[in-house]
Amino acid sequence: MTGPILYVSTRGHPDRKHFCEILLEGLAPDGGLYLPESYPQVNAATLAKWRTLSYADLAFEILSLYIDDIPADDLRALARKTYTEQVYGTKEIVPLKKLEDGVYLEALSNGPTLAFKDMAMQLLGHLFEYELARRGEELNILGATSGDTGSAAEYAMRGKQGVRVFMTSPRGRMSPFQQAQMFSLQDANIHNLAIEGVFDDCQDIVKAVSNDLDFKRKYRIGTVNSINWARLVAQVVYYFAGYFQATERPHPNPPPEGEGAMPKVSFAVPSGNFGNICAGHVARMMGLPIDRLVLATNENDVLDEFFRTGVYRVRGSKETHETSSPSMDISKASNFERFVFDLLARDGAKLRYLFAEELAAKGQFTLGAEVLQAREHYGFVSGRSTHADRLATIRDTYERFGTMIDTHTADGLKVAREHLDPRVPMIVLETALPIKFAATIVEALGREPERPAKFAGIEALPKRVTVLPADAAAVKQFIATHCA
Repeated sequence: MTGPILYVSTRGHPDRKHFCEILLEGLAPDGGLYLPESYPQVNAATLAKWRTLSYADLAFEILSLYIDDIPADDLRALARKTYTEQVYGTKEIVPLKKLEDGVYLEALSNGPTLAFKDMAMQLLGHLFEYELARRGEELNILGATSGDTGSAAEYAMRGKQGVRVFMTSPRGRMSPFQQAQMFSLQDANIHNLAIEGVFDDCQDIVKAVSNDLDFKRKYRIGTVNSINWARLVAQVVYYFAGYFQATERPHPNPPPEGEGAMPKVSFAVPSGNFGNICAGHVARMMGLPIDRLVLATNENDVLDEFFRTGVYRVRGSKETHETSSPSMDISKASNFERFVFDLLARDGAKLRYLFAEELAAKGQFTLGAEVLQAREHYGFVSGRSTHADRLATIRDTYERFGTMIDTHTADGLKVAREHLDPRVPMIVLETALPIKFAATIVEALGREPERPAKFAGIEALPKRVTVLPADAAAVKQFIATHCA
């Protein structure tokens, strides 16, 4: 790319910003999400060069295409500090496990909190600390979690200089293990806020506070949710890493695309807030040979409904099901706006109308012709998984392959099997380790999942958490009090 690397708002705000500005900012001033002005492109020669790199150096190469305001040596050092065998347990960082011919699991849950969110959050912690030290500033992070984002953020930020975390979560809606991971932390810079509502209420509070520009500036509010572009671009890396591992050997039934054609793979992604699969969309837009992006939902099937019908219809709290894959109990997918921006040929005015006006007034909008483009041009297909499907998939995977998977990964694997192509490897992105959802594993298998020694007895530890109503003003008051 030539010239500076700049970012634009999905809702058409005229400002163009550098990476480190949006790193600390979160939402754009008009309520939009940031994306690069254009996606950098990779070709066969680039992929061949990257194939042999360590995960940390692959991360540096990809990040450097999006970041030009951190010196290259510093960025490389941050990547190497983040992605180590000591932290993730394997040299590959995200090793691929073959289940059967053409079907793989990509292990994304070997980090400190046993969930895929660690892959980006650990890097984000180092980026925040680096940039805040460089500026001599502090940052108050406000986040929302349905389960795994919160613990990943808190473990990444605990003890970091210049950073406080205020993490909202829906009271009583996470698994006991997830709650214990967060609420047992006693670090002075970590504040857990259990909100009387569902995840979407938490997410609405974060957006409301972020859209109060005076409050945001006064208290230096930043975000760690996947509305923060740094989170999403870090997730792009494991799509490349998975591709390289799946294509190390020629596929037994390659598609007939001519001599020298790059092999393709597909990815199946359990999806709630659309951030994980949006990173796959970015990788595909960069030129990674992805055939299909298979979106899997649970009973909260807003996104599956869109890719089947073209109707995006958000649900209220009473319509949001409490399921056994709770990290996907989401009915307003924040990152979906980034994809729709591309789907609308980056028409910020049209996107702003859909999300800020039509969705706000009617609770839904329709993109009939565009959804065909989403499937054909952008490679999206989708499916839905239920509690019964989850149990059956967990049981089948354990009995046939001796592999225990968590409930969200089971949703991904179930829907992946509906979209298999014998010519194209299918990589299912693992979401978390089974211990985080032990009750459902016991229901499916009649036995407890393995628990890492460092988490023994975590549910019995003292809790540090404040219960608040689903009210942005109450959260603002808490932040103001604890920043005095």
